[in-house]
Amino acid sequence: MALTDDAIARIRSMIQSGELPPGARLPPEPQLAAQMGLSRSGVREAVKVLESARVLDVRRGDGTYVTSLAPRLLLEGLGVAVELLRDDTLLEVMEVRRMLEPVATGLAALRMTETELDDLAQILEDMRAAADDAEKLIQFDTAFHHTVIATTGNETLTSLLDGLSSRTVRARVWRGLIEGNAAHKTIDEHHAIYLALRSRDQLLAHASALMHVNTSEAWLRTVLAAQPTEG
Repeated sequence: MALTDDAIARIRSMIQSGELPPGARLPPEPQLAAQMGLSRSGVREAVKVLESARVLDVRRGDGTYVTSLAPRLLLEGLGVAVELLRDDTLLEVMEVRRMLEPVATGLAALRMTETELDDLAQILEDMRAAADDAEKLIQFDTAFHHTVIATTGNETLTSLLDGLSSRTVRARVWRGLIEGNAAHKTIDEHHAIYLALRSRDQLLAHASALMHVNTSEAWLRTVLAAQPTEG
């Protein structure tokens, strides 16, 4: 493991220094190992780790390349990690969302195009039509928030919030809302966000998004509290 960690550090250093820029092809394994003064097995394992992290792209029969290093690639694993978090930590994730999502929504109010606002209106209509279908609501809810955040033009922020918005958490919240006959109220909160965005009111968009995240967090707490205690 120490040799593998050393190889990972060396390859990362080569990327960070610009010696291996995005899209560059790595030297063949024997050459790379000799260049770094490490064993081929250590280099091979390092490449596997960096491939899993979307830093490297191994193309069979062609070679190993540095990826684009775009945020959407490098942060792709965040969503998988969030899905594995335990209940108490999921509430911490909601806290992070509360810090980021309202600010991003306020920024979107200044940057959304008319076409993007029309797309959001259609998603909202789809949500209303699926008010009693948890699976469809999860799908439309995800699309609604992704559409809003993506219009900021900040790929890192979009990737972070996509990763933090766990499908499992959305499922728990929406099923709780439907069982509690509160789905329509939450859809109305989405409508309030849409109206603030349509009016280009940054402060109102921020406030509407904050209220919505607070509602989601409150329902998640309710759902988690209702779970049977293990043991």
